[in-house]
Amino acid sequence: MGKFILTDVRLFTAGADLTGRSNKVEITSEVEDKDATNYGSQGWKEVLGGLASSDIAGEGQWEAGDPGKVDNVSWAELGAVGPWTIGPDGAAVGDLTYFTRALRADYKLGDAVGEIAPWTGSAKGSWPLVRGVFEHAPGTARTSSGDSAGVELGSVAAGQSLYAALHVLSVSGTSSPTITVEVESDVDGNFSSPATQLSFTAATAAGGQILRTGGSPVADTWYRASWTISGSTPSFMFALALGIR
Repeated sequence: MGKFILTDVRLFTAGADLTGRSNKVEITSEVEDKDATNYGSQGWKEVLGGLASSDIAGEGQWEAGDPGKVDNVSWAELGAVGPWTIGPDGAAVGDLTYFTRALRADYKLGDAVGEIAPWTGSAKGSWPLVRGVFEHAPGTARTSSGDSAGVELGSVAAGQSLYAALHVLSVSGTSSPTITVEVESDVDGNFSSPATQLSFTAATAAGGQILRTGGSPVADTWYRASWTISGSTPSFMFALALGIR
């Protein structure tokens, strides 16, 4: 991925796609530097890495009126912890993404007369910031159970975890339409003997979830989404991000 102009940044939080309602997104990740200088440091400071943290800040045009609009989701999330997913250049399968579990810390709206009504807000990470890829594109509607093609991420080493962020963006249908999404792994892209690594809670409405494995190694190198859909005339739009850290 070479140099590019920011024109297609994708922003997802909970069950909302804020891409068309945002014009600035910033991600910050840092590690505290703790002074360990002593008389044996030969006149140079010594530092050790302390606690890590991440922050997400965004702004854009204010809208309200349904759960997918920025005002609705901001009020619902304020003070709550949930998934945030940012794609620097699109959200197609395989596109780069950064995601985390974060606390919605603040929300600001309003400006002077004559201005387009703006919003600003930020979230404070409570899990590691993960660098991964989109494994399911938000613009693909699913009306029946199925599997994605899969992506090759590599194995999960001991002490690492597989992370997954799910954003269910829209739900339609009758007789309680429900979707249950799982993340499966296998040794190659054929998925002849897939193993379930993560299972999200069944969703009947728009919303977000984020999961991670417990730190045990996974030898498989390929991963995919598998979903089970039930109900009458169901249709779901969702985005899924995967990464290893």
